[in-house]
Amino acid sequence: MKNVKKWAALFLTAAMLTGCGSAASETVTPNETPVETIAEADSGTDTGNDAATDATADTGSDASADQAADASADAGSDTTADASSDAPANPNQVDGCDIPNVLIGGYNGVPDTEPFAFVREMKIIWNLGNTFDAYSDRPLANELDTETYWHGVRTTEQTIKNIHAEGFETVRIPVSWHNHFTDDDYTISEEWLARVQEVVDYAINDGMHVILNIHHDNHEEFGCFYPDSEHLDQSVHYIERIWSQLSERFADYDEKLIFEGMNEPRLVGHNNEWWIDATSADCKDAIECINVLNQTFVDTVRAGGGQNETRYLMCPGYCASLDGVTNSGFRIPEDPKGPEGHIMLEVHAYTPYAFALEDNNKGSFDSANSEDVKDIDATMNKLYMSFVSKGVPVVVDEFGARDKKGNYQDRVDYATYFIASARARGITCGWWDNGALAGSGEIFAIYDRRQEKVAYPAIIAGLMKYAE
Repeated sequence: MKNVKKWAALFLTAAMLTGCGSAASETVTPNETPVETIAEADSGTDTGNDAATDATADTGSDASADQAADASADAGSDTTADASSDAPANPNQVDGCDIPNVLIGGYNGVPDTEPFAFVREMKIIWNLGNTFDAYSDRPLANELDTETYWHGVRTTEQTIKNIHAEGFETVRIPVSWHNHFTDDDYTISEEWLARVQEVVDYAINDGMHVILNIHHDNHEEFGCFYPDSEHLDQSVHYIERIWSQLSERFADYDEKLIFEGMNEPRLVGHNNEWWIDATSADCKDAIECINVLNQTFVDTVRAGGGQNETRYLMCPGYCASLDGVTNSGFRIPEDPKGPEGHIMLEVHAYTPYAFALEDNNKGSFDSANSEDVKDIDATMNKLYMSFVSKGVPVVVDEFGARDKKGNYQDRVDYATYFIASARARGITCGWWDNGALAGSGEIFAIYDRRQEKVAYPAIIAGLMKYAE
């Protein structure tokens, strides 16, 4: 996870194998009549971000490589431009950047149900990344120092309030638990659990939704969970122990607290860690083990009493990728004790990979360029056709584009288009903010936690433009 070169090599290989981004996607018109609004797009650039921090840690996230091969681009996606030189000041300009107006076909097939209304209420998610998900390979003097080990900043209530004030209605709190056990049976330290709960309460008390998960515990050497048959009994026990404790702790919290069973479950260290080989026995075994672990998660939470009987639960496929939930072996967990539609599919989508995540010089993105947006539309179309249109809620709770030499306007175009494409199809998304604002690593932060201020207001404006 922390090896950036490994990311680049593996995803480049996956992209080459699938042909992702090398050819235009087939155009398919949805069965429903698109609801379209005419829009205009302007271009502009600005690199005036002066916020800095010394955190440059890994995103801990997956970019799906097989997104354009068999998914189809939206026929209703388009942008137009108004470049009148003597026109009045652009009302869509923020922080020196133009927030593009994007034309997206609306999808009348999005179910008009309570679960989809709930997904819409989640609006845009902000990830409190590289914080409670951080871990150390050596014991720290104080286990609470783990929170600041990667990013260096202790989470404040003001940060959460400020994020909410910017329009984010959900905060995702990734948590790694394996550094915080008091015995060999995965009993969570009271001190660590209390601190996690304190930050959960910051958001809940401010009226936000919260996603709480198991994050970086998917490693053989940690003795937690690992999705293969050899480790299945241990993995099932781990999932049961963590979620039984969390279900008990948060039993009285209402539906605004969402549980996410696992983050990017995969064969860490395997040749297929980040992409699925349909002919690989190891991949097939891992997919089946993930099915078992997802079901274990659902059953454990539902047995937790209180609000857990109806709580929304999020389940991923292999490495939380698009392929992970659309392969023939993946199964959505059964939920006979929960209300219909309260199992959400969790997907991560750093797409198009060359722009969003790959460590290269591909820093350009234009929301009016069909080549730039085709992978986004292909991803959203496949999620819509495979799940949303069939009544299954989908949340892309990690996406984003790293800073590449100050490509501010490009990232604004990307953020705006990504949300517009997703929301038109009933999908809610979350920006991965790892706290990194400077350096040579994966720079995803849009909020400066040290100075308690927004670092990239135009990106946030782009995220919010089509969030309603």
